[in-house]
Amino acid sequence: MTLSTLKIAVPFIWFGMVLAISFIEAPLKFQAPGITLPLGLGIGRLVFFALNKMEIVAAFLLIFAFWRGRSNTRFETGLFGSILLLLLLETVWLLPVLDARADLVIAGTAAPFSGAHILYIVFDAVKLIALLTLGITAVRNTLQEVER
Repeated sequence: MTLSTLKIAVPFIWFGMVLAISFIEAPLKFQAPGITLPLGLGIGRLVFFALNKMEIVAAFLLIFAFWRGRSNTRFETGLFGSILLLLLLETVWLLPVLDARADLVIAGTAAPFSGAHILYIVFDAVKLIALLTLGITAVRNTLQEVER
């Protein structure tokens, strides 16, 4: 697999993972019969933990492709940097906050809604746009290289 293939495939696969989990599975889970708020939160914690780990793997694949690649544009690098920043903020700050909040909600000591959830949704929406843009840019740059 070439570095160009990684730079094209990984953003689109990552995009699909975030879209499927954050914007399809997460809200639909609470509509399933018999799913209580504590059960849904417990499932969500497991799923988002796994998603985060897969995002970290995707990030490392792209770091490798960018590090070894010769034709990284400033735009691509900046876009990827913003994706990495969002992932870092989610991993070290936002997910632990949401995890602690889920514990409180499950224990019945906190309201189920918080601004941290909205922030996570915003982060993931921005990440989706950036990943899609990065994938499209990588396709365009690869096609331009092939034409030369």
